Amino acid sequence: MLSDQEEREERDDRDRLRSIDNRLDLMFRRRQELVTVLRQISSEQKALYDRRRTPQEEVERLYDEHGQLGKRLAELRQERDRARAKAEEAVIRRRELKIAIGPGERARPDQIRREIAELELRQQTRALPLDEENALIEHLRSRTRELKKAEAQATVAAEHERQRKEADAAVLAARHEVERLTKELDDTKALRDQKMAEVRQKLESAGGLIAELRTKGRERSELVTRLDALSREAAELEKEGRDILARSRARRDEARRTLRAYSGRGHGSTSEEVLANAAEAHLEELLKRGKVTLGG
Repeated sequence: MLSDQEEREERDDRDRLRSIDNRLDLMFRRRQELVTVLRQISSEQKALYDRRRTPQEEVERLYDEHGQLGKRLAELRQERDRARAKAEEAVIRRRELKIAIGPGERARPDQIRREIAELELRQQTRALPLDEENALIEHLRSRTRELKKAEAQATVAAEHERQRKEADAAVLAARHEVERLTKELDDTKALRDQKMAEVRQKLESAGGLIAELRTKGRERSELVTRLDALSREAAELEKEGRDILARSRARRDEARRTLRAYSGRGHGSTSEEVLANAAEAHLEELLKRGKVTLGG
């Protein structure tokens, strides 16, 4: 049996326990809602991370290609410099050949023969004064000597002509090579610039995904903070409930001892046992709930 004061305390404790029980039920439902949202945000974070891997891998690939193109540009510049030097050497060689080969060497024997034939025809078809005829004869003799000399130098002249043609072809080929390398250099530079533009685009895309990841991270951190606060509050309420049940049990134990002392019997009344059993059953029911933990 309890005193009036103890009965009032029991009623107040039962009311508080019901309030705690209702509050815990509400907190458990709220906690479950937060956990659901937390799992959803975690799933979205994973999806964003997986999406970020693609542009990141693309950036690495493009960086590698950009670096390879940079190396190729350096090689092309060196090749073009060598080609320019070779073209200058070919031009100098051609100029030297033109200086080395005199105009006389370029005269062909067939030209001299035509001139001699014209002179002979003039001598045969025209009546010339004696002094002019003597001069014509002397000129014919001179051209005949030149013809013999030209015929003797025909092989040398042919070789010189071949060298001139080769020098012209070398100059032309060297200039074409310089032009080809210049065009390839410009195309490679344009391609490298394009790769860098693609890198910037991919980085912007990856940056947008990173910003979304940071936003999701802040949302998740806020949810975790709220869950932690909810867990702490639930733990405090559970502790308060256990303290209330402990006080109730202590009061009832004290009442049993008092009853035994007055009645002289080793057990309480039937109503006392019913109350004790009900209180302990209520305690066990609350203890089964366990503490509120994150992710449980």
